[in-house]
Amino acid sequence: MKIFSERGILTKESPFEVADSSDVLITMLPSSNHVLDVYTGRNGLLSHGNTLGPWLFIDSSTIDPQTSRKLSATIADCSLKRKRDGFEVPAMLDAPVSGGVLAAQAGTLTFMVGGLEEAYVAAKPLFLSMGKSTIYCGGAGNGSAAKICNNLAMAVSMLGVSEALALGQKLGIAASTLTKIFNSSSARCWSSDTYNPVPGVMDGVPASRNYDGGFASKLMAKDLNLATESAKEVGLEFPLTSQAEKIFTQLCNDGHGMKDFSCVFRHYYPGNDEL
Repeated sequence: MKIFSERGILTKESPFEVADSSDVLITMLPSSNHVLDVYTGRNGLLSHGNTLGPWLFIDSSTIDPQTSRKLSATIADCSLKRKRDGFEVPAMLDAPVSGGVLAAQAGTLTFMVGGLEEAYVAAKPLFLSMGKSTIYCGGAGNGSAAKICNNLAMAVSMLGVSEALALGQKLGIAASTLTKIFNSSSARCWSSDTYNPVPGVMDGVPASRNYDGGFASKLMAKDLNLATESAKEVGLEFPLTSQAEKIFTQLCNDGHGMKDFSCVFRHYYPGNDEL
């Protein structure tokens, strides 16, 4: 807060004080527990009764769909201090993002949004001021569900690319050569052509700076746990999800939780830097 205040940005002492002086509120937090605390905890956004100032709450956290749906229902049961055209009660959108730190810095994030469609349409200009695209996913919780599925696919693809590159190195093929093959063949994916995990192959990615400044392995482990628990709730067994969760949890236990998740190439397989 001190850093932002020194830059001339208005700060408040509690989430409730922010809500009391806002029309639209955006939250982005690490886990479901953090979200529940900020919304429903002591001096939380919803802590002072059922009459709310903001007409729209947007949560861009990556959390379980059940928590998103519970909060959306709670907010929909409240009333508005100031009526807004088309909205008799406040609305909530779950709107996690994709693109990582690089897209956040460049303003090219993708928002995947669940909730009332009318609220999504009204909020779309706000999303596009922060990112390049928005995708409406359906009812409350569907944005959170989409993000879990996206990060599951991202984790598994990173493991596949890292495993293949590490194997190629052991078989005598340079990672840069194999990357060129991937990127002009059927193995091409985001983990090979945009976020390559091998130090020395690509500039401007976490692998080029000792895996610092990216998407932390501990957050990937958390998201894979969400995917595993969601699969259990719908009675499905997903072996790749379970194995990916074990691998990233092990990375964290080995002291690499704050490193970008692409460090799996170096610290799990292990692969070698491209010299």
